[in-house]
Amino acid sequence: MAWSIHYFPEALEDEVLALPPGLLARYLRLTDLMLEFGPHLGMPHTRSMGDRLFELRLKSKEGIARVFFCTLAGERIVMLHSFVKKTQKTPPRQLAMTSGRS
Repeated sequence: MAWSIHYFPEALEDEVLALPPGLLARYLRLTDLMLEFGPHLGMPHTRSMGDRLFELRLKSKEGIARVFFCTLAGERIVMLHSFVKKTQKTPPRQLAMTSGRS
């Protein structure tokens, strides 16, 4: 069975596709790798945030973005939340937004 990517909520897909061009290109490249090799690409591409939550780490000349995701049985990757970073640390508020979704 091959890996598949889903979005929860579904509107998140539109939010991700609205990222600046460089960040979107990086997102598309990394998700292609995730579909081929699985979600755990390792640093600097993915990182565990604890409690079965992971982050996809995007960086380009336009800035830095993160997309939180989890995995489910049946080789499913579920994208939960995305944001463009403005500070060095991940804001606790952004992390808290995924707590009910994973």
